[in-house]
Amino acid sequence: MSHDQKKTRLLGFALLVLAATGSSRADEFTDADLQRWQKQFMSVVNKGRALWTDSGLGNNGVACVQCHPNAANTHPETYPKFQQQLGKVVPVWEMINWCIRNPLEGQPLAADDPKMTALQAYMTHERRGVKLEPGKH
Repeated sequence: MSHDQKKTRLLGFALLVLAATGSSRADEFTDADLQRWQKQFMSVVNKGRALWTDSGLGNNGVACVQCHPNAANTHPETYPKFQQQLGKVVPVWEMINWCIRNPLEGQPLAADDPKMTALQAYMTHERRGVKLEPGKH
């Protein structure tokens, strides 16, 4: 490669870098964006709270709230972690399903089920401000 070709490539690379760091960035959001997204998130959190307090996830009249008022002692910030009941390291949704199958005697939810998303959103919202500590017991 000639000296001129190297200079041309370098100039092209520099222009790409400048274009990528220009005035329009992917992580710049308007206040309206942030408000809309927070409203949508809180809508899912509220659905999670409704599920948490409803015995409809199971078949025996038990609801999550009976063992975990306000998602107490769920510690979603510590997942994934080894869970003795399951005998392996699991994400929080697998532990939620263990509770649905066992104490609630219900049918497990798919990891991407909107109900599962809502339950996790509620749990993590209740623990906001707590630092992430995956693996902690």
